[in-house]
Amino acid sequence: MSRVANNPIELPSGVQVTIAGSEITVKGKIGSLVMPINPEVEIVQDENVLKFSARSSAKFSRAMSGTTRALVSNMVTGVSTGFEKKLDLIGVGYRAQVQGNKINLTLGFSHPVVYDLPQGVSAETPSQTEILLKSSDKQVLGQAAAEIRAFRPPEPYKGKGVRISGEHVRRKEAKKK
Repeated sequence: MSRVANNPIELPSGVQVTIAGSEITVKGKIGSLVMPINPEVEIVQDENVLKFSARSSAKFSRAMSGTTRALVSNMVTGVSTGFEKKLDLIGVGYRAQVQGNKINLTLGFSHPVVYDLPQGVSAETPSQTEILLKSSDKQVLGQAAAEIRAFRPPEPYKGKGVRISGEHVRRKEAKKK
């Protein structure tokens, strides 16, 4: 059984939490995030500490209290320090270019691929084969990285494609004659 909900969240300086009805709002120096609270979860704020507990002893209620605690912890981290993901483009002629809130990708197709960044996500390209995505919302950031990766996922024979930095691609041996 998970005991994630038993760990309280200590709020760093500059982060404000507002619990109003069935919503929790977290504001910090990077931005503001809002999330609905499940009615099965009770959140108590004591100055700089948030404590989570299940309203009943039902399995669903206990599970949601741990899930809510993890999501709120990600919100607090996001508005205080932010999240970032790095994508690597591996392949001859594969490059990326950021133009405003769009990423122009050349991935070996007969046409360029243009990806519109979701609201709250910013991108920069330190080099032509690297994309650095930044956001205060961890879920939106991960979804954007997955959508960019889906244009050309890494293939197992040469390893060409878009991969998230640190991702291990299992390689296959080429066919023998």
